[in-house]
Amino acid sequence: MYRNIFSKYILTFMVIVVTNFILFILIASFLINGYSVEMKKELMENSSQSIYSSLNGVMTLSKMPLEDIIKVDNGYIVDVLNENAEANTAVIFITDNQGRVLVASNNAKGIIPSKVDEALVEGYLSEDYSYSTLGGIFKKEHINVIHPINVFPPGRADYDSETSLGAIFICSENNNPIIKRLGSSVFITLLWIFGFSFVAVYFVSERISRPLKEMSRAAKNFAKGNFSVRVPVRGNDEVSELATAFNNMAGSLEKLEENRSQFISNVSHDLRTPMTTISGFIDGILSGTIPKDKTDYYLEIVASEVKRLSRLVNSLLDITRIQSGERKFTMTSFDACELARQVLISCESRIDKKKLDIVFECDDDNMNVIADRDAIHQIMYNLVDNAVKFSNEGGTITLTVRENDDKLYVTVRNTGMGISKEELPHVFEQFYKSDRSRGLDKTGVGLGLYISKTIIDQHGEEMWVTSEEGVFCEFTFTLQKDKKTK
Repeated sequence: MYRNIFSKYILTFMVIVVTNFILFILIASFLINGYSVEMKKELMENSSQSIYSSLNGVMTLSKMPLEDIIKVDNGYIVDVLNENAEANTAVIFITDNQGRVLVASNNAKGIIPSKVDEALVEGYLSEDYSYSTLGGIFKKEHINVIHPINVFPPGRADYDSETSLGAIFICSENNNPIIKRLGSSVFITLLWIFGFSFVAVYFVSERISRPLKEMSRAAKNFAKGNFSVRVPVRGNDEVSELATAFNNMAGSLEKLEENRSQFISNVSHDLRTPMTTISGFIDGILSGTIPKDKTDYYLEIVASEVKRLSRLVNSLLDITRIQSGERKFTMTSFDACELARQVLISCESRIDKKKLDIVFECDDDNMNVIADRDAIHQIMYNLVDNAVKFSNEGGTITLTVRENDDKLYVTVRNTGMGISKEELPHVFEQFYKSDRSRGLDKTGVGLGLYISKTIIDQHGEEMWVTSEEGVFCEFTFTLQKDKKTK
């Protein structure tokens, strides 16, 4: 009887552990590989756009065809290709629309032929991404990002915007060392688990069979992402201690999963806005949209955003501790009006795109407050960003800073769709997004207002919203005045 229970327990344990680890390996490998491909593809797409912008800029200035540009500025173009090839660990080359390789990065020598099949080039120009050997050019499958060159110097009689002059090819292997190390790590972990299990079950199999079965069921729930399951604790012996430890581990995993999800959501929400601002101004400078006489002005804004982004990355590590009061705010004196002006300037391009009117009102030119400057910038930017998103075309955004006793009242108001009475009580809830706002804001995750309200609460201040559906929406928060200034 004992041997039968022992054998069944060992067999069951082996099946459960092996199955779970195989599922873990498959799922982890799939997720890691998918994430690696997407990140690699995004980086390569950025590089292709950068190379394209460089070519386009030179072609626009020189008004010469693609082949002549590459011949005249070959050194400059090769340097651009080499720089991007090194950043992406990739092979980069440029072809004309007949498949002739006009120029390539140094690491492409001996790999890329002088001419690729014209039909192959035409086929790939209908796509922007592939995972293949590129028609047998490579021995292994590569991630291939293809960017058509379809911009020609203005004034040419043979100009045809639908005919590509050629293409930029960026090709890279998807080598992920994490997946290779995963196998050996799991194998070693399995050895430890099986070794411990055989010894433990041999001596106490009958005594602990039922608790282990319960733990096995709980482990299956963990594999599905359900960390709320707990094992019943019976008695006051080693088995009960193991059950208690198991529950503690489950609690730690549950908390860790919550923190991880919260952190990822916060990062995606709060890093997107400054990165968009930086990217917009840089693209404007590179493309010539921003006049040269204003380049320094916008570069100063970009530099400011980069510095703020650096500070924000560090502060995001502590955002998950806001509610517990563990996040420390740096309380300094700063001009709330000037901060509001900077926020409006950083949203200038999107405001112009929607043809919005801006009304900016301050009771005084300098209105200093005591607060964490980066946190308040984060709140102002989020409110203005939402106002731009949900304003009607050609509407009005009003940003006011008013003084009342020892408080400043900062208000952001926009005309537009507004918020219904049913939705108003929920706007500051975590991850909440109204059904209508999902159609207008497909990138948000519903954390901005929750984070803003939490930060204001930690400052000991207040934040509220008023709205009339279809007319306006208005957010207001208070700040403590700096009594040492005027």
